Amino acid sequence: MTSAFPAPDDHDAGLLGPGWTGAPAARTTDDTAYLRALLDAEAALTRAQAALGLAPAEAAAAVTEAADPARFDLRSLAARARAGGNPVIPLVADLTRAVGEPYGPYVHRGATSQDIMDTAAMLVAARTLDPVLADLARTERALARLAATHRDTPMPGRTLTQHAVPTTFGLKAAGWRALVLDARDRTAPVRQALPAQLGGAAGTLAAFRAYGAPDATALTEAYAREVGLAAAPLPWHALRTPVADLAGCLAFTAGALGKLAEDVLTLSRTETGEVSEGDGGGSSAMPHKANPVRATLLASAARRAPQLAATLYGSLAAGDERPAGAWHAEWEPLRELLRLTGGAARDAAELAEGLRVDPAAMRRDLGLSRGLIVSERLSAVLAPRLGRAGAKDLLTELARRSHAERRSLGELLSEETELKDLDLPELTDPARYTGFAGDLTDRALERR
Repeated sequence: MTSAFPAPDDHDAGLLGPGWTGAPAARTTDDTAYLRALLDAEAALTRAQAALGLAPAEAAAAVTEAADPARFDLRSLAARARAGGNPVIPLVADLTRAVGEPYGPYVHRGATSQDIMDTAAMLVAARTLDPVLADLARTERALARLAATHRDTPMPGRTLTQHAVPTTFGLKAAGWRALVLDARDRTAPVRQALPAQLGGAAGTLAAFRAYGAPDATALTEAYAREVGLAAAPLPWHALRTPVADLAGCLAFTAGALGKLAEDVLTLSRTETGEVSEGDGGGSSAMPHKANPVRATLLASAARRAPQLAATLYGSLAAGDERPAGAWHAEWEPLRELLRLTGGAARDAAELAEGLRVDPAAMRRDLGLSRGLIVSERLSAVLAPRLGRAGAKDLLTELARRSHAERRSLGELLSEETELKDLDLPELTDPARYTGFAGDLTDRALERR
């Protein structure tokens, strides 16, 4: 009789993660990717020691050759990780056996499990952030095109869910782009600063000194070069700034892309229809629907990311020279946050590149308030004639009548004899009250 619950695959297939499935982040964060990063960290450590004359060059070559993920059993490593609380312990045993004599003793020499786990985590982050930054660049370019194309396309500005004053779609798209650039500017330096971890048992590098290391700086810098990460000034076993910085840029990026998503969800409602996704998703029950799937997944990521980042920030309170629990608590939320943000960056690029804009629907919606959307402008025009209070009282009364009688503000104003000389068609045209939206869009697009 077969089990109703099949054995798990070697990596999470993403059945419940449509936001990141198929994205580069799915490949760079799965169990195989983590295994590769762990092995890369181990091989780089032996090469760094060989570069300083602390290990034979043949040992470095033997460990690097043996550090092939295909030679290791993920399920076995995962099962055995429970005994020591992390997967490095069984991995070192398997890698040492794979290297064999006489060079097996150079595997992991002088290091502690956290050195390898932290370095591997930074490698996974680096390999995930590179495509994230590429997707942010795609999104930025697409939004720049939208902003330039629709610099002067008028649409309703909405505050607290209601029509406020007119704006332009170009300015809205420029605002989305500004957030994407903010995300890029926070993520790029974090990516460049991701550090290797090397401290030994309690952050003193004592074992490496015993093995003949001339000084701490040469060893940590050699290791960082070999593994392709930055060299940290101190071992950061209990100084979790790199993880906190990573959490911050990832959560910010997910939230910034969530703003784009929330606006698209609002503007693509059936009764609004001012924008639509270029390739909407279908429904299992309603053939007519084209759901804004990418925006929906972006909104989901934006809601989950802050809680994952909170766990990582909480791990800043790491006790002693190496913490119990705080460091372990980072592994899964960090992977999930990398996946969410990686998937969100992919979806945002596709959403921005395929977004369809309907200027006619925007113009139609500008008329829904029967001209009341320009009441602010009329207040400024009428105040010199009627006084500020008088202008407010008149417009408040006309707004009441417009709703009650279903007549336009312009029509009601035309019946006011003292206002006959005003160019009411011009004053009540929403498209002519977009302020400096065009200039602001131009200024925003100057940013690179």
